[in-house]
Amino acid sequence: MSIPAIITQSLNQYSSHEAFEPAALTPRSEVAAKDRICSVLMSDELGRAQVLFTADRMLNVDELNTCMGRGLNVIKQSDQQSLLDKYALQAMPAIPDITGIPCIIDEAISTSASDYVYVDSGDPEHFVRIRRALFESSIAKGQKNQFTRSIDDIPAHNQPSNDQSEIHKAIEKFTTLRIKQRIEDTLELPPLPQSARDIIQLRTDPDASSEELSTIVEKDPSLSAQVVSWASSSFYSAPGSVKSVHDAIVRVLGFDLVMNLSMGLSLGKTLNLPNNEPEGYLPYWQKALWMALGTTALISKVESSYRPSFGLAYLSGLLHNFGYLVLAHVFPPHQELICRYREANPHMDASLIEAHCLDITSEQMGSMLMNVWDLPPQVVTALRQQKNPEFDGEHCQYAKILLLTQYVLEKKGILPRTIEHAPHSVFEYFRIDEQSALTALDSLLETPDDVDHMAGMMGS
Repeated sequence: MSIPAIITQSLNQYSSHEAFEPAALTPRSEVAAKDRICSVLMSDELGRAQVLFTADRMLNVDELNTCMGRGLNVIKQSDQQSLLDKYALQAMPAIPDITGIPCIIDEAISTSASDYVYVDSGDPEHFVRIRRALFESSIAKGQKNQFTRSIDDIPAHNQPSNDQSEIHKAIEKFTTLRIKQRIEDTLELPPLPQSARDIIQLRTDPDASSEELSTIVEKDPSLSAQVVSWASSSFYSAPGSVKSVHDAIVRVLGFDLVMNLSMGLSLGKTLNLPNNEPEGYLPYWQKALWMALGTTALISKVESSYRPSFGLAYLSGLLHNFGYLVLAHVFPPHQELICRYREANPHMDASLIEAHCLDITSEQMGSMLMNVWDLPPQVVTALRQQKNPEFDGEHCQYAKILLLTQYVLEKKGILPRTIEHAPHSVFEYFRIDEQSALTALDSLLETPDDVDHMAGMMGS
């Protein structure tokens, strides 16, 4: 790939500048977060603004608006795309001269001693390298202020033993009795659906039959219809029509897949999807399905001695983000806030944003609910430790396969890029190299519309 022409043209006007040096592409792996400049396009009733800050920091939207006396939010995806199309770009680089949109700069940008900064090129694997002195000249007309927080200062919340106390501390942050009472009520949590309870019981029976599973699924008409529709989809290319749940189990999907699919669907319907999900992210069920299918695709490349159970890995993938639904259910007034922060910080993992906004994460809430509902401990551990590559406790292979799947889906462009560095310890644990992991998902990527169609069935 070459540097987009508009970037070169914008920088060439500084050719007489003493610090001028032609821009160059640099591999992503060689770029430190403190030297990478993020660009976020925002707007309010006063107009648009291009907000710049370094990738080792979080854009604090409330702090930005307080210090600037504005009401900025990230502009809609359709408006962003129109700008990108206008300038023939795939991503908006942190170069204000390109659009002429007024620039707001976080003061931390100028604290680094390195000679270069790096901005988006449009290629996710390369950034454009620019002399720092030249970059500082290009942003000289912008407004500077302090409105970010170091990502390193945000607690990681990696210790499950602290979950209960951290959840209660988060509750105590809310000042009104009405909100406190609401949280106390929801912490009693919704009951486990009968269909899921029956499936969990069936799972413990080594002699369970397809007839018993189909009987459980067919008690729930909605669940039954989804299983049959799933088996009838073009993704599986089943010969002839699928006429019943039993048919779906025996001829197409198999006992294990139907059991875990039914479990995930049944649990998913206990909580409503938020109606204000952040723009630029996959809808809940699409991401859940990509993760579920991705885990099983990756497992096929892992040596049998290190391989997690296909069924439990699939279920872990399907439920990996269930805590997102729990947070939205428990903290409905703050769902909008989290969405705004995620849109403004696409370089950050959602759990860090949740920790900043609420002092707890969806991993904590999701795993707690799975434990209360008595789901298999492998699933509980997978949900809780999926963001922690250093976790090596019991059932760690289920958490590690979720982390590996997330990384590969990000590298493939299915999910926003938040994992900057390859989780080498996880590759080593599974005795698999990165190229083999990337190749494992190729067959899925050949039919993305089929995956999205199936996810649509799940959310209906």
